[in-house]
Amino acid sequence: MTSQVLIVGGTSGIGRELAAAYAERGTHVVIAGRDSARAEKVAADLGGGGDGGRVRGIAVDLSRPEGIEKALGDIERVDSVVLAGMRRDSNTIGDYDIAGATELAVAKLVGYTTVVHALRSRISPTGSVLLFGGLAKDMPYPGSTTVTTVNAGVMGLVATLSRELAPIRVNAIHPGVVGDSPYWAGNEPVLEGARKRTLTGVLPTMRDMVDGSFFLLHNPAANGVNLSLNGGVV
Repeated sequence: MTSQVLIVGGTSGIGRELAAAYAERGTHVVIAGRDSARAEKVAADLGGGGDGGRVRGIAVDLSRPEGIEKALGDIERVDSVVLAGMRRDSNTIGDYDIAGATELAVAKLVGYTTVVHALRSRISPTGSVLLFGGLAKDMPYPGSTTVTTVNAGVMGLVATLSRELAPIRVNAIHPGVVGDSPYWAGNEPVLEGARKRTLTGVLPTMRDMVDGSFFLLHNPAANGVNLSLNGGVV
């Protein structure tokens, strides 16, 4: 039976890159994003469309967890679940945006957990779940209070979910600034500053994140792992 992976947050950036890599391997991929039309278009671009397509797109809004179970209702089984969806939030204490902070916290903590809850009986016993955190858990910066707290919360999810879902494995990947990410495209001051802080002098790439994701998703010894991939930031 052909394996199937769900990638929530698979319409752009690292999630899309991972979806493309799986599609190239012949895996059936369900990519989910907030907008169904965009998810379906990305799926078609990656080789979906028609009854024989290996990639299909659906709408899942992590910031509205009450609708997640219904959105995932037609997924009968899945071997791996990737939770890469996120919200950007630069939010200082002096100018605190409650709505933005709430959306981020709900999406990554409640939303991630709700996806796992909804699919818990449909994930293969030999399968795995991969959560996405980030470098801010270790290296906070002005405006990162919510991001830092939420990404540290992802570590807590790894600790609890790996026990509750066993034998299904649960891990997290924590990227730094990814040099070829569309989000950072053209922002040379940020990219150069991040590059100078790495021990390697080289920024990680989306392909590096895909390779790390494959390791955590498929190595049977990787469980309860929080893997930081940032080139060695100092």
